Amino acid sequence: MKFIKAFRERFSRRGFFTTTDVKMFLAEKNAGKGYYKLLLHNLSKKGEITRAMKGSYTFRKEEAGISSAITPSYHGLQEALTIHGIWGQATNQLLITPRKVRSGERQALGRKVIVRRISRKMFFGDKAVNYAGEWLNVSDIEKTLIDFRHFNEPLDRKTLKKLIAKTDNEKIIAYLKMAPKTTRERVLKTLREN
Repeated sequence: MKFIKAFRERFSRRGFFTTTDVKMFLAEKNAGKGYYKLLLHNLSKKGEITRAMKGSYTFRKEEAGISSAITPSYHGLQEALTIHGIWGQATNQLLITPRKVRSGERQALGRKVIVRRISRKMFFGDKAVNYAGEWLNVSDIEKTLIDFRHFNEPLDRKTLKKLIAKTDNEKIIAYLKMAPKTTRERVLKTLREN
């Protein structure tokens, strides 16, 4: 295990790293092709690294935002409502990504994470927010409303009214120009009715 020190220096400050990152690092060091498996296995067994999800690892011990393991992505829908203080319900981490990954629930660092795919055209409207001491990319208020209608997710009337009250009309109109026709129609209908 002659590469451990260099490995720690390279990856310990990162939130997450992938098996591909490790393979590239070891290729630079002229290590054997399958050595990455042994390295990751031994460090996991010692408890030095944790497997966050398939193909992704971290040195962190706390349950960090998993969004840095799936990039690009942003926290959206119900989780965005919690982060923006629109409702007080506890939610699972919910990531929205344009990457071709499997949608649905998965376990990451002992927590349930829900991943939703969105087209590259619809991947906009997020901003960095400091939430619980960590910087996360979160959909802004307007994009959260658009995403609820885009994914056809149910939303109770009281929460919907709070969400609409916080939207910036100019911003939502600009965003709707980038959205598909069906999504645009759903959002406009929702705005007219509320």
